[in-house]
Amino acid sequence: MPERVTPPTIFPPVEVAATTHTHAHHAPERHETEMVRLMRELVTAQDRQNELLEEMVNQMAANQRQRNQELQQWKNANPELAGKCRTAAEALSQVQTAFLHTMTEEVIENAEALTDGEFMLSEFVDRFGPRLAHLNGVLQVLAQLGGQPSNP
Repeated sequence: MPERVTPPTIFPPVEVAATTHTHAHHAPERHETEMVRLMRELVTAQDRQNELLEEMVNQMAANQRQRNQELQQWKNANPELAGKCRTAAEALSQVQTAFLHTMTEEVIENAEALTDGEFMLSEFVDRFGPRLAHLNGVLQVLAQLGGQPSNP
């Protein structure tokens, strides 16, 4: 007859024997003490997390201030070019608006074909995607370099 193997249990065994009154009285106290300890650990961990977040925000703010300062120095060193960048950004913004108008008209006119045909969607993305991405990138650079001068 094969020996019967008992699988390991997930839960520890529970004693159901009667206990003394003092043992039953200490169990809630131990439980409360453990809960207080765990809550203190949670608060300590949250405090540390808040400190790290503050450090991160301060570092990001310092980097942003440095970038802004360098950009302002460039604008001060190249005021004529900064003005041309501003003018070019305004003109390119109008080009972008016209391009977006053309693109949205294309989508509206060919919505069904774009939805149903992988080829048409691929052609649409190939036609408009790279141009839109590059246009946005150039416009962003020009707008940043030609942005309104700030007081240092």
